[in-house]
Amino acid sequence: MTERFAFSIAATDGRARTGTIRMRRGDIRTPAFMPVGTAATVKAMKPADVRASGADILLGNTYHLMLRPGAERVAKLGGLHRFMGWERPILTDSGGYQVMSLSELTKVGEDGVAFASHLDGSRHLLTPERSMEIQTLLGSDIVMAFDQLVKTTDVEKAQKAAMERSMRWAKRSRDAFDALGNGGALFGIQQGGLDEELRKASADALVDIGFDGYAVGGLAVGEGQDAMFGCLDFAPGQLPADKPRYLMGVGKPDDIVGAVERGIDMFDCVLPTRSGRTGQAFTRDGPINIRNAKFAEDPEPLDPDSPVAGWSKAYLHHLVRSNEILGAMLMTEHNLWFYQRLMQELRAAIAEARLAAYAAAFRARYRSR
Repeated sequence: MTERFAFSIAATDGRARTGTIRMRRGDIRTPAFMPVGTAATVKAMKPADVRASGADILLGNTYHLMLRPGAERVAKLGGLHRFMGWERPILTDSGGYQVMSLSELTKVGEDGVAFASHLDGSRHLLTPERSMEIQTLLGSDIVMAFDQLVKTTDVEKAQKAAMERSMRWAKRSRDAFDALGNGGALFGIQQGGLDEELRKASADALVDIGFDGYAVGGLAVGEGQDAMFGCLDFAPGQLPADKPRYLMGVGKPDDIVGAVERGIDMFDCVLPTRSGRTGQAFTRDGPINIRNAKFAEDPEPLDPDSPVAGWSKAYLHHLVRSNEILGAMLMTEHNLWFYQRLMQELRAAIAEARLAAYAAAFRARYRSR
């Protein structure tokens, strides 16, 4: 075990695992859900309230922070943890996904990706080396290798080319990370779409380079749950069993349950916070739209155990329909609590060897609407 990064598995149930990632800024209980603090904030939430929800780690984003306020400025102000008031671990995405999804003007080459900022049109070049530099300046605890993302619906030739380039970039990321003397951890990202052979080739290349953890990338981009689960039936097993496995950008509560059953340890998604701001609440019986008229006189809380149980659905309906800021705050707080409770229940079910029964009961109730 090292103080910098260590992963231990406490129990398994089928392919599912529960354990702990130990880092200098605190332990991360797995399976773990990371709330997304894209631009150095989990929207509508104070850091102490995010922690109170049960979150052990947050996610920040290289692309957004390099553009605003700038990695050099964050470093000058003491790093991302001090800047945003979060003292526990932070994982930073490499920026590759946002470069592809937010900028209409991108040019991918072997060196990296040239793109126009979605904020002001300014031109930038993001390379594996620059991504490692930015994440180091931010003070990230878990740094993600820079990769090229293509849609799972792209033809096999495009998938293969992007995967192979991502593996070359993974090696450059590893070399740059080491040269910078970064004291955190570095995760590699498996690519290859839905193709088992491409995924295996990617996993083998990443293991040969050597990383502290491994992400399954390139999923949750429109392929549907059945296709995603089909890929997860083989992809996690291609990665080292003694390292954390992170499914990027996932997802819906039932996505998470199915992915945990297939051996995934870490998740992130904007869904609980974005949904909270737009009036959707997650409940044991499935998501609800609090804007619906049927909640206008509903005196019951979203959940009697929720941290916002002191307010009725009727009040939340009023706040959201009136575009009051408090509505976004309370809905987001509830959703983050719901996700963290789900992770807590999954960890307990694995530890007690009853995951199959828990998952079946969860799905039966959650899909009842």
